[in-house]
Amino acid sequence: QVQLVESGGGLVQPGGSLRLSCAASGFTFSSYLMSWYRQPPGKERELVARITSTGDGTNYADSVKGRFTISRDNGKNTVYLQMNSLKPEDTAVYYCNGVRGFVRYWGKGTLVTVSS
Repeated sequence: QVQLVESGGGLVQPGGSLRLSCAASGFTFSSYLMSWYRQPPGKERELVARITSTGDGTNYADSVKGRFTISRDNGKNTVYLQMNSLKPEDTAVYYCNGVRGFVRYWGKGTLVTVSS
């Protein structure tokens, strides 16, 4: 059974940091491009960051460049999102996503709230 389970969300003050984790099981994690998406309240889901299957390539949305870092540990079947200098506009449900060809998997999301 395929599972992507996000964790690490919560309430943080502006300027703070959080580290999200996504634990994968049920598929060959090391063969999949992994991404983090987010969906702010009342808005569309958007791509935040992605990382190649080997971890040697990353891409970021302009809104998070220089603040967020995506990484992965293929030995632990886990992808991470380190989020620094958080802003209120980063408030969203964050989703983990895995893609290989036409196959796509989603996690159920973890809520990040940035507020004082």
